[in-house]
Amino acid sequence: MRRFEGKTAIVTGASRGIGLAVAERLVSEGARVVLTGRTKETLDEAVAGLGGPAHALGVPGRADDPAHQADTVRRAIEAYGSVDLLVNNTGINPVYGPMIELDLAAARKIVETNCLAALAWAQQVHRAWMKEHGGAIVNVASVSGVQPAPMIGMYGASKAMLLSMTQLLAVELGPDIRVNAIAPAVVRTKFATALYEGREREVAAAYPLKRLGEPEDIGGVVAFLLSEDAAWLTGQTVVIDGGVTLAGAAT
Repeated sequence: MRRFEGKTAIVTGASRGIGLAVAERLVSEGARVVLTGRTKETLDEAVAGLGGPAHALGVPGRADDPAHQADTVRRAIEAYGSVDLLVNNTGINPVYGPMIELDLAAARKIVETNCLAALAWAQQVHRAWMKEHGGAIVNVASVSGVQPAPMIGMYGASKAMLLSMTQLLAVELGPDIRVNAIAPAVVRTKFATALYEGREREVAAAYPLKRLGEPEDIGGVVAFLLSEDAAWLTGQTVVIDGGVTLAGAAT
């Protein structure tokens, strides 16, 4: 399939894991992709793996830095002529423990990165391209935003806020811009290793499909939501969890 021929996507936090898998899927279907991440070296490796500058561009920086956001959008338009698609994939979870004991500075940082930065990226692409030309946005949330996940409570609360923002933006930006979200359970990435490392078989046993997610599992669903195959979907959250929430577990 070449569903994204002539389209340009920005994928934040895409030097590895879910973000890179999304970028790989989009490029395989014809898109040009602009990747963001903290480290230039890992972004350069990702770009090379995607086929080089004809297919991908890496822009290092902090996802919550307005100057980085504006520069990324500008460079995407300069390099490829448009910004048709946005995937807000960047997320942080620097703390583990009861929410009642959470340091409030850490809480503010989580909300700043997981929620406000996603809104800022949407604002940037809206002003620069999508307001006049339309587009599609996918926000990467988590099943911890759908139901409580003890010990990562603020991360889950931030993802619940992101899901609410998804619905509000879908109402505000229709009909020309669609905004949807995904809510993955545990995916085998470096970001999620603390949730399964050393006990993967035990964790996977709670999943009806008896395995954890792979980044490619997520990439395919994001590509669907960004494509015209999802042309009558907006404001929705697709839970991608191997069935684990059916068993009452959030992770």
